[in-house]
Amino acid sequence: MILSMTGYANTSADFAAGSLSLELRAVNHRYLDIQLRMPEELRCFEGGLRELISAQLQRGKVECRINYAARDLLGGTTLNLNLLKQLAAWNTEVQAAMPDAACLSVVDVLRWNGMLETPTASADEMRATLTGLMQTALKEFSASRAREGEKLREFLMVRLEKIEALRLDVMPHVPAAIAAYETRLINRLRDAMQNAEDERIRQEITLFASKIDVDEELSRLSSHLTEMHRILKQGGAVGKRLDFLMQELNREANTLGSKSVDAEVSRTAMEMKILIEQMREQIQNLE
Repeated sequence: MILSMTGYANTSADFAAGSLSLELRAVNHRYLDIQLRMPEELRCFEGGLRELISAQLQRGKVECRINYAARDLLGGTTLNLNLLKQLAAWNTEVQAAMPDAACLSVVDVLRWNGMLETPTASADEMRATLTGLMQTALKEFSASRAREGEKLREFLMVRLEKIEALRLDVMPHVPAAIAAYETRLINRLRDAMQNAEDERIRQEITLFASKIDVDEELSRLSSHLTEMHRILKQGGAVGKRLDFLMQELNREANTLGSKSVDAEVSRTAMEMKILIEQMREQIQNLE
């Protein structure tokens, strides 16, 4: 399976102390770069979350956002009844001793430190909830990366077939170009030199043929294309290997164009370079 470095996933969970939401998104990057954005009270769990991400991803710029809403924001706050009874008793005692003293208002009672109680989660419960959320998100995240990776694999396979077809089409043009040059050279030398020797002509033709010989480039192109097929079929973390092969393919296409003395060969080299560039751009997104 080939994986794209681009992916997205989100999940959430409610529990006694509140609710947690987790969002994962990633884009291509040369290395694995993890950025965790979370409330400070959850920072103690960052190390474990990073380990979970690193265990599944090898490359990519990954951003993880975690939001926590405590239960008091969801209507889970209760009154401290024991403290409320104590305040009422104190209020009665004060009124008895100081009849002119103002009674405690509702606002005063609610603002009293410790009057409002909010359910809190233990560290173990919070860690278990966060771990479960991350595992669920990573599963969805990996599935989205796999779907995108399959699309990229199909994209690359189509262009590999096109390059191979171009390679096969251009092969007959090189001998034809040499034969045409041979005819032109023989006529020019005979016109310029009445006593032109056949050996001199053969030397010139041999020198020219060696300069424009692209058999080696075509052979290496075939080898690189075969290796790309093998890598794409094998799957896994293939981005760096494919990126290297793109450099090699581009080098052979450039050499093919520079040696060309035939319009068809030049056109083929240009089309190859366009296809290689299209593949290179997409390979940047592969893990």
